Amino acid sequence: MELTKFGHACVQLEKDGRRLVIDPGGLSDATALEGADAVLVTHEHFDHFSEAVLRRAAAARPGLQIWTNPSVAKRLDGLGTQVSTTGDGDAFTVAGFDVRVHGAWHAVIHPDVPRIPNIGFLVDDALFHPGDALTVPDGPVGTLLLPVHAPWSTVGDLIDYVREVAPRDAYAVHDGALNDIGATMVEGFLGEGGPGVPARYHRLTAGMRARID
Repeated sequence: MELTKFGHACVQLEKDGRRLVIDPGGLSDATALEGADAVLVTHEHFDHFSEAVLRRAAAARPGLQIWTNPSVAKRLDGLGTQVSTTGDGDAFTVAGFDVRVHGAWHAVIHPDVPRIPNIGFLVDDALFHPGDALTVPDGPVGTLLLPVHAPWSTVGDLIDYVREVAPRDAYAVHDGALNDIGATMVEGFLGEGGPGVPARYHRLTAGMRARID
């Protein structure tokens, strides 16, 4: 697979000429959906899900398939068979990619902030996008898309999460609110100079690509 980052939490995966997009939200470049065959959406927060952008993409590409949880699917009412719902423990194939679903809930921000559904996607048993949660899949993960900056986590949480998942590579996502100073600080803890994680840490800026084996 080839991974392209499209800002914040959105990535595009390409394999054998097919394109799968995960979490094209309001902080990512809408061009991520150009030529997309399928879309996965982890949850309904604006930085992961844009109803307007997805509706335009679905209208422009009638074959586009969208897989998400029931709360997001409800907001896409009217798109018919272009939208499929899924949840924890499910497995399906879309656009030539094998996907397994892990997790059910968004991470806790505060006891007074209601939790919403959130699912993570393991693609081709190789790459895991957890959305807004630190979900640990029940099998090996070669590449972890790591949400490095959020109101519901600390750097310590991230270190422990990477240690538990134990991927070969961790790529930063959910970093749209970080400036260069903040990104460097996070890398200082998760990279080679930190207390130690089992993964090689990478941060791609929007438009950068990486090969995922």
